[in-house]
Amino acid sequence: MAFEHLELDPALLEAVSELGFKKPTAIQSQAIPAAMDGHDLLAMSPTGTGKTAAFLLPALQHLLDYPKKRKEPPRVLVLTPTRELALQVEADAKALAGKTPIGIGSVIGGVDYKVHGKALGGEVDLIVATPGRLVEYIERGLFDCIAVEILVLDEADRMLEMGFQKDMELILEKCEQRRQTLLFSATLEGHNLEQFAEKALTDPVELSADPSRRERKKIHQWAYYCDDKTHKFKLLLALLKDPEAEKVLIFVKTRDKLAELRDQLAGQKVPCVWLQGEMPQEKRNNAVARFKSGQVPVLLATDVAARGLHIDDISHVINYDMPRTADIYIHRIGRTGRAGAKGTAINLIEAHDLPMLRRVERYQSDPIKVRVVDELRPKSKFKEPVKKKKDKTLKPSAKKALAKKKAKKEGKQVERKKLRHRDTKNKGAPRGSEARQRSDEARGKTGEE
Repeated sequence: MAFEHLELDPALLEAVSELGFKKPTAIQSQAIPAAMDGHDLLAMSPTGTGKTAAFLLPALQHLLDYPKKRKEPPRVLVLTPTRELALQVEADAKALAGKTPIGIGSVIGGVDYKVHGKALGGEVDLIVATPGRLVEYIERGLFDCIAVEILVLDEADRMLEMGFQKDMELILEKCEQRRQTLLFSATLEGHNLEQFAEKALTDPVELSADPSRRERKKIHQWAYYCDDKTHKFKLLLALLKDPEAEKVLIFVKTRDKLAELRDQLAGQKVPCVWLQGEMPQEKRNNAVARFKSGQVPVLLATDVAARGLHIDDISHVINYDMPRTADIYIHRIGRTGRAGAKGTAINLIEAHDLPMLRRVERYQSDPIKVRVVDELRPKSKFKEPVKKKKDKTLKPSAKKALAKKKAKKEGKQVERKKLRHRDTKNKGAPRGSEARQRSDEARGKTGEE
């Protein structure tokens, strides 16, 4: 399918072409037609699959099809979990709407009210916001949701995970006049997502668009086996020397591990910046800006701290620590290979990481090939994880319970047999029945003789 087959306005098609989009991704080819038909959407789409354009294009098309006749509040509202993601979505919307008169704005935390004046004053048609700041403006009477016709919930699972459920429910209530709700999530599991979706959506079209094989092949995935922590760090240093590793995002599990790795890299004079939880926004923005500009080639992050991080030209994602789930793995590696570019995902695997690696392979139905660095070949032999067989030997307590249950069952059967015997003994057919009449007639004949 080509974008020309999606019945988009020529101005949008021109912008799509200039942005280098050649073919719709899996989620775009499914979501755009369904959204343009007016359906609510419940869409599972990990990071890096083109989901932003999947909801922006039908929303922009709606604004072009039904232009406003007078100055009024925004008619499309997009909610995102973080400021960085909100700014990225705003930039994407401006790029796609660049050939149209549609006004785009944002409302995010950490920005003065005066800066939000245009967005709140009815000068924009589409607004991107974070839930906390928007609710603050709603409660102060500075923003009115009455004109919202399309509500988009981007990365809804993340917003729920971050504790925005009450804010989201309030926004849903205030947007009661909306015609359509589009909910996008990296996964459709956990964090009360299903219950929330039932409240938010009406007869939704459910879409589950994992990256297609064609899209996944843009990300080369490799595994390097590590003997121990020392070996793992040496491998990391060797991989960072690769000339193609121009912009590297390294994931670790915890803040403590992040601090440890940061100090190790500093000891080897490897420049890096980092993101961690509860980091002041100014420091966070500075770290992202230095990494994004290429001033610093390495960014360290935990999964929590990397929420909402969208940088198009990340060359490598390195899982220094494997994630907790396969969903998170897909979310991590989706930060490379974006916007049609190729990317590389590297997994540094210790023996205890093998079960998670195999789980990821099963999840994406693709094996991850093992590579080695010649001078750093692993000395340990990695054994495949063995599934524990269920112990069928019953414990004494279980045996006792089973015997008791069996005896009780047998007792009931004996009782039922006794009842049947007692109830039917010496009883003839009921009165009025044909059998009883025949019996009476037989006795009568015997008496006459």
